[in-house]
Amino acid sequence: MNRNIRFAGLLLAGILFALSGFGQEIGGMVKDSTGGAVPYGSINLRNKSGDAIVAYTTTDQRGTYVLRLPSGLRPGDLYIEARCVGYKTAIRALTGLSSEIDFTLSASYSQLQSVIIQGRRPVLRSNGDTLSYRVSDFSNAQDRVIGDVIKRLPGISVATDGTISYNNKPVSGVYIDGDNLLDDKYNIAMGTIPNGVVDQVQVIDNHQPIRVLENKVFSDDVAINLAIKKSAKPRLLGQESLGAGLPGNYDVDLNALLLKQQYKAINFLKGNNTGDDLLQELVAHHAADFQQRIGYEPPATLLSLGSVDNPDLSRERYLFDRSGMVNINDLVNLKSGLQLRVNAYYMQDRQQQDYSQRTSVYLPGDTVRYTEAQHNRFDPVLLHAQFTLNVNKATYYLNDALVADDNRSVSHSDLNANGSPVSQVLRDHSLSFSNELNLLKSGKANHIIQAYSYISRLTEPESRDIGPNYNAAQFNHDVPYRQLLQGVDVPTWFTNNYISYKVPGNIGTKSLRAGFSVQSQLLTSDLTVVQSNNAVNLESDSAVNRVAWSKRKLYAEAAYDIPGDKLKANITLPLTLQQLHYSDTGFALQNGLTRLYFNPHLSAKFQTGGENFITLLYNYRNESGTIEDIYQGGILKDYRTLYANNADLTLRQSHLAAAGFNYRRTLTLFFFSINVTYNHIGANNIASSVITDNLQQGLVLPFPNSNDSWTGTGSISKYSFALHTTWSGGLQWQGSRSVQIQNGLLLPFHMTIETLNLSAETKLSDQLNVSYRITGTQTDSHSAAGKSDNLFQRGAIYYNPSDYLQFKLSGEHYFTRRDGNPDLSYFFADASAKYRIKKWRTDLELEATNFLNVKTYNALYLSANTFVASSYTLPGRIMLLKVLFNI
Repeated sequence: MNRNIRFAGLLLAGILFALSGFGQEIGGMVKDSTGGAVPYGSINLRNKSGDAIVAYTTTDQRGTYVLRLPSGLRPGDLYIEARCVGYKTAIRALTGLSSEIDFTLSASYSQLQSVIIQGRRPVLRSNGDTLSYRVSDFSNAQDRVIGDVIKRLPGISVATDGTISYNNKPVSGVYIDGDNLLDDKYNIAMGTIPNGVVDQVQVIDNHQPIRVLENKVFSDDVAINLAIKKSAKPRLLGQESLGAGLPGNYDVDLNALLLKQQYKAINFLKGNNTGDDLLQELVAHHAADFQQRIGYEPPATLLSLGSVDNPDLSRERYLFDRSGMVNINDLVNLKSGLQLRVNAYYMQDRQQQDYSQRTSVYLPGDTVRYTEAQHNRFDPVLLHAQFTLNVNKATYYLNDALVADDNRSVSHSDLNANGSPVSQVLRDHSLSFSNELNLLKSGKANHIIQAYSYISRLTEPESRDIGPNYNAAQFNHDVPYRQLLQGVDVPTWFTNNYISYKVPGNIGTKSLRAGFSVQSQLLTSDLTVVQSNNAVNLESDSAVNRVAWSKRKLYAEAAYDIPGDKLKANITLPLTLQQLHYSDTGFALQNGLTRLYFNPHLSAKFQTGGENFITLLYNYRNESGTIEDIYQGGILKDYRTLYANNADLTLRQSHLAAAGFNYRRTLTLFFFSINVTYNHIGANNIASSVITDNLQQGLVLPFPNSNDSWTGTGSISKYSFALHTTWSGGLQWQGSRSVQIQNGLLLPFHMTIETLNLSAETKLSDQLNVSYRITGTQTDSHSAAGKSDNLFQRGAIYYNPSDYLQFKLSGEHYFTRRDGNPDLSYFFADASAKYRIKKWRTDLELEATNFLNVKTYNALYLSANTFVASSYTLPGRIMLLKVLFNI
């Protein structure tokens, strides 16, 4: 180990300090005479005679720029100029060199000759790393919000949960005129901002949101910016909707938007019982990235009502709900550069679910089967508040985010398991707060100092009651009883703190970082039985946990970033000293572990052409388990899963390697990408389970184990100018190999999933638009569970016979085939008609959802050696009359 550490240190020193020398950078802002930003302006650095440009750059959407001075030139021999079409050129000498030089450009007017445009077709504008789509080129008359348009942009795809991807890469965020109003909860913008107020959708490649790190630290993130029309900025906006219908349905959507440069707000009130899941508004698309940044994953919720699989339907097809939400998002830009933001919401819902399920677990020489039916009711109440302070300048960055959450839920379930009726009540109350502080300051010679601190506190007491007499033979010595009570809580403190020093050079940026983190937890649980005489006793001596846990890390890290034009790369070499201690006196458990880990990371992006690039990634990680891996008392996680541990702490080593190729032709609107990923995880233990017809008991045993997974994806998108159509396609192959112990047998599992999708969005005329999508999926368990084929098709026709009348007809077809089972085929149809009353600036819309009145849906699922056949009750036909108007 010492030799390895010494070698790694020598290698790191050679990499970081072989490249010497670094140049001065100049940054600033270009504004017009009204104080507004001037984007896409040219910043030229000229010699004193003015006959040569020695360096240049352009301003971004905010009007800011960063320009690097070539080494060996004296500032006194240079001057800098700012140019932009429609403005007079401004010039500043570099005598008395400053790291920030701002410009104010005055308008320049000239008379242009008349130009008659005979035709128009969609055009993408490419400027450096920014690709701009003109919204009017791809929208149609029935697009109400900007999310409707983004779905059909060539090169862009939108998943069912709202995740936006550009050329098969998920975007890191959505900005509104350069401002981060919503973090990664950008579904709010997609479903609220009116289509007509957005001028351009701008895709920003290699996006670095921190200006201090621009052109210094490698970033391969892709972000989207919604450029708002100037005419929309000064006024209050809102698209309001009130709807009522049969059978007893309602839908309310009231919102108010203000999208000025100094102040932005998206505030709304929504409520419905039509299956429109408001939780989709709150999807955090980069929760995993956030957890990696803070170095902490909160403990998972441990209890549930059962293993209910949501059907592979659009959520509004099967959701019985009665929901309401108030959502507030406000941002203020002060003249000092300080930005203040508040994001808050309150949501209350009541969801119901009726389903039945038959499960078969295929074992060598045996098959375990069980049946279940549930009527569930879920009542969540969610309260969230986040307050953010931000300063983002070329030489200084400050971001402080204070977050508080109070989430409560009560769930009820009437259950029939293998013919035995029981009832369940599950209570969950999660209360947490956190504060994240990130500070960067650029000092002399552009050296950057960073200080970071994160602290959080979380409690989540959970309890579940089951009764009466559920599995009395297992839990009460075959004696009838009243209730089975499971309680659990894992209160957690966590903090992570570090300082970093970055040295930009001519080629790249050297970074050194050192810090520490501390995690403190206490897992308490008990499984008790309420007897028929109301006496309460433990289910057994091994049904209680009192686990104390602490994890401390001391780490140091060296990194080198190359933010070049052809090659962008990052190599990170971290060393972590980790100390663990955990104990439970009830099981005479007292243990600790001290380890030194080396977790290198390498990522690179090489530009093979003007619009083509290759990406490479390698990551090696040593990870230890969590407090949930070492408790030895049984926890009844759901009514048929009793889980405990009988092994040392889990230790994992993972290798992740990925490569990709991206191809783009802006002029012809053609996009293509292909990516492959391999992941190997080795561990010192293995999952073991004993499966019977009414209970699964799980243990973790001390035997080495490994998992392997492979993923290959490809995507293609092309806009046909002749057919006014966006064609898109995608292919994905996933394979995995793992090993488990079930009923004392060592079982290898091999799963493959193949997916193919094709789609077309076409504009036949100004009056007629058509869309179609088909997705085929084949799942093969390579076991007695067999394989299944699924086919999904969706089509829609949009017809606008006049400015006052609009029609829409859409349908979805779901098909499933598995050997030994009847084929499953379902067709859902929706229709709407909208009439515009121009005098009142109001629309009347009649909407019919699932008008064929499909009320039952069956589905088949495969997982390793398990086959599940489920049946769900659906809401059926909904007729709704809406009044829509703008403010």
